[in-house]
Amino acid sequence: MALYEHIFMSRPDVTAQQVEGLIDQYKTVIESGGGKVAKQEYWGVKSLAYKIRKNRKAHFTLLNLEAPHAAVAEMERQMRLSEDVIRFLTVRVGEHEEGPSIMMQKRDDRRDREDRFGDRGYGGGGPRDRGPRREREPDAAHATTES
Repeated sequence: MALYEHIFMSRPDVTAQQVEGLIDQYKTVIESGGGKVAKQEYWGVKSLAYKIRKNRKAHFTLLNLEAPHAAVAEMERQMRLSEDVIRFLTVRVGEHEEGPSIMMQKRDDRRDREDRFGDRGYGGGGPRDRGPRREREPDAAHATTES
């Protein structure tokens, strides 16, 4: 079976208990399709970068799935029909990460991870990462010739 990471956002005006109900509903869809939910994490209400369907905040939930494509497609179909789900994303992965996701880790744990693995190019580096500037050689097309 394929491994997936699935994140969905639900409206901010639903309660945490209703979000748990949505998680249970989608869990049963996956299990009835022959799959299983390896891990679920409720990340809480977070601000959105931009408005989605007139909402500035949303409940975020992560589901690590081990399921056939048909079960995932059925879950996504039901999410499209639900008025409580405002956005979702499913990504197929090679393997699930062990332990809590980066959103559930404490800031100190994240800093320890950065110390162990270093900055892997997130952000592209700054001017201090480049060497000193060198003078440009005159371009032949723009050089003036005196006769």
